[in-house]
Amino acid sequence: MAGLDDEQWMRHAFALADRAEREFDEIPVGAVLVGADRQVLGEGWNRNIADHDPTAHAEIVAMREAGRVLGNHRLVGCTLYVTLEPCAMCAMALVHARVARVVYGASDPKTGACGSVFDLIADPRHNHRVEVVGGVLGDEAGRRLTNYFRAKRGRPLV
Repeated sequence: MAGLDDEQWMRHAFALADRAEREFDEIPVGAVLVGADRQVLGEGWNRNIADHDPTAHAEIVAMREAGRVLGNHRLVGCTLYVTLEPCAMCAMALVHARVARVVYGASDPKTGACGSVFDLIADPRHNHRVEVVGGVLGDEAGRRLTNYFRAKRGRPLV
């Protein structure tokens, strides 16, 4: 049943990504951090432009919120759902926070750090292992991002 659950949470992340684009004109990436009890602990979307913060990626925003909710920098047993494969910064934050799983939609062919360009998250030298599941609703996730950039450039949507 994890597959259906993963898709449900990815759709939740899509809604957050839509909010990033609609309300803030940010690149539409959304993330939701879910505890082992399937409760939402943190939500985020890209806020780099709005917050004037290069570290305000969707994943980081969601993890910061979850840390405040839990009163802990460790997010043990949690799963992060994100619409785009995490970059190096976000991948290492997942390792440091001791997140159990990361589930992402679209692979990032430029800066992905969970198996596509880099595989930082799986480096055996880390003292914590994060399970990675990629490609959940990946075609839809990729199409959303492609259309965002095509619209910015005045090109037809796909």
